[in-house]
Amino acid sequence: MDKTGPVLIPTLGSVGLPAPEHSYYAKSTSDGLPNLPMGYPAHLGHPLAWTGKQLDDDETHIYNLTEEDLIETRSAKEYFKSLGLDGDLVSRANFPLPTLGPKLYELSQDIYNGKGLCVVRGINPEEYSVEDLTIIWLGIQAYIADQRGCQDHLGNMLVHIVADNSSKMKLGHHRHSTSAISFHNEEAGDVVAWLTRSTAASGGKCIVASAYTIYNILAAHRPDIIRTLAKSDWPFALPRFQCRPILYYHDSRLVMNFGRTPLMGNAVHPRPERLPKLNDRQREALDMVEAIAQAVQLEIKTQAGDMHFINNLAILHRREGFVDGESHQHKRHLVRMRLRSSRLGWDIPDDLKQEWHNAFDADTYQTWHLEPMPGDVFPLRKYTN
Repeated sequence: MDKTGPVLIPTLGSVGLPAPEHSYYAKSTSDGLPNLPMGYPAHLGHPLAWTGKQLDDDETHIYNLTEEDLIETRSAKEYFKSLGLDGDLVSRANFPLPTLGPKLYELSQDIYNGKGLCVVRGINPEEYSVEDLTIIWLGIQAYIADQRGCQDHLGNMLVHIVADNSSKMKLGHHRHSTSAISFHNEEAGDVVAWLTRSTAASGGKCIVASAYTIYNILAAHRPDIIRTLAKSDWPFALPRFQCRPILYYHDSRLVMNFGRTPLMGNAVHPRPERLPKLNDRQREALDMVEAIAQAVQLEIKTQAGDMHFINNLAILHRREGFVDGESHQHKRHLVRMRLRSSRLGWDIPDDLKQEWHNAFDADTYQTWHLEPMPGDVFPLRKYTN
């Protein structure tokens, strides 16, 4: 794995954004204080602080499975099936990967303490039944992060991200829309992971950006924005109303939980009038984070069979718009999961702990649908990130 350490961080000017004069800080903050919040570092020197160009040049975030890895994976799948266990019981203990397993553990370390992302590439979905492909998906991820989280109050563990225009609500929801979506983090989960069962005829790239890089640029040029992001007056609706920060410096780590929709609503789900609206300072901060994220983003052209693992605490993600084809091989289909490592998991800020509890610790019956289901089997949050 790449452990080269901190990287050089671009400036606002180098990413195409204006850098204001220092006197501007005091004018743009509501409290007149230009400094960073107490305890926040002036710079984060960490492998998580990267730009898309830097990762694009070396592609160390992509692990290509070798033929030996694939043989070992198929053998582990057959061994698990011979035990006669339910598919959701896949674990490191019953999905043995003596050679690949240590490599996956290195990737897990890189997700939590390195670059914050990886793509495991080389599985061909056409070679497996849906059941077998899911067993392999669960088996590989067990070596990355061993705890799996529920994704809604019905206990759905697998969420299918597919185009669906069967209702106005689904058409406008980013899980089922074909339009581009803005940067965000998931509401819960240390690691957001998805298996690409098939790709669109065109478009649909996975796009990620480092919150650490965004922070370093803002700390150098717009510390007032960091003060705004770290304030506890952001009126989230997820759908539980909660005022909390977007940005935390907690346990010597930067944590961002960012999303525009639960703060502003959207065309399909306008924000209720009874909820507080964002002020100019907050809207500017959201726009600045989005603009910097787009300037330093990494685009990943996804292939069928790709397994993506993203540090949901430190990496923002979005996707470009896409167009599906006629055959199922050319219809975009991702299977998303939320994960946490019992060994490497970060301490979670108190404001976010309820969402993590609901996902990983609540006594919720787990439901495993291997295919998209009709109706409200997968409930859609109105104001999801």
